[in-house]
Amino acid sequence: MHDAVSRAADPLLSQGYSRCRELTRRHGTTYYWGARLLPPEQRRDVYAVYALCRLADDIVDEPETVQVPVPADADPGVRLRGFQALFTTALADGGSTDPVMAAVVDSVRRRGTDPECFDRFFRAMELDLTRETWATWEELRDGYMEGSAAVIGEMMLPVLEPVNPAAKGPARSLGLAFQLTNFLRDVGEDLDRGRVYLPQADLARHGADPHTRTVTPAWRAVMAEQIKRNRELYRDASRGVAMLPPRSARCVATALRMYALILDRIEAADYDVFSERRRVPRRVKVAIVSDVLARGPLRRLPGPVDGG
Repeated sequence: MHDAVSRAADPLLSQGYSRCRELTRRHGTTYYWGARLLPPEQRRDVYAVYALCRLADDIVDEPETVQVPVPADADPGVRLRGFQALFTTALADGGSTDPVMAAVVDSVRRRGTDPECFDRFFRAMELDLTRETWATWEELRDGYMEGSAAVIGEMMLPVLEPVNPAAKGPARSLGLAFQLTNFLRDVGEDLDRGRVYLPQADLARHGADPHTRTVTPAWRAVMAEQIKRNRELYRDASRGVAMLPPRSARCVATALRMYALILDRIEAADYDVFSERRRVPRRVKVAIVSDVLARGPLRRLPGPVDGG
């Protein structure tokens, strides 16, 4: 309790955690809604993990939106490596003069998150600068998503305080499931950045070409296959909910149900992920939160998780 009071009284940390919260509220709405079911201390730590990952992503793709001391006009690789150095130095020093970085380091050190997680994360971010496509699902999963998604589940585990060490596997599956949903929802946006995150072998087998931005029978087939794979990941991830204390279980179950519902929205739009971004309406999110609070986190798990 004393440490929590001290952090709340530290203007730099208070400002940093506030910025992390705002980043999560603006860009990671599912994380934000889920975190609202946690006690304040854990909630701040969720925001800090999300903020670090979000900033690394934005430094590569949207540097003008980032408020950290990394030159916006530099080469993307220089920006990313500068951000990694900023984080690594702050972690070694135990703090930073930058508010967001100070909050991130405070959270990481207090939770005892394995620093190796961040090495894997930044290696994956580097790949976005050099890779535009991935040959197979296995290559995408093990070569990229290991560091960009599975490891995020590992970063979140110390925050969620699992009661069973076996929670690591489902946490990794949840990270993979969330990112695969992002890939399916954001095909059009990724094309704008010159990237295709759907496995080339799967596209070729069905004769589908996302570059045409057209819903064809071949496109429906490849998307249905990816959604089936995605739901299997959500089912595996759902095993971990029972391995968490009650508040953490409610947080994860809420986020899982909200994110998995995006797949239903894609199906309802006949797999059209080109004309608009498929979102879960706020009223549905409110209903999911209310259901989890009223009837518990384990209802309607595994899946398909929610039918719309």
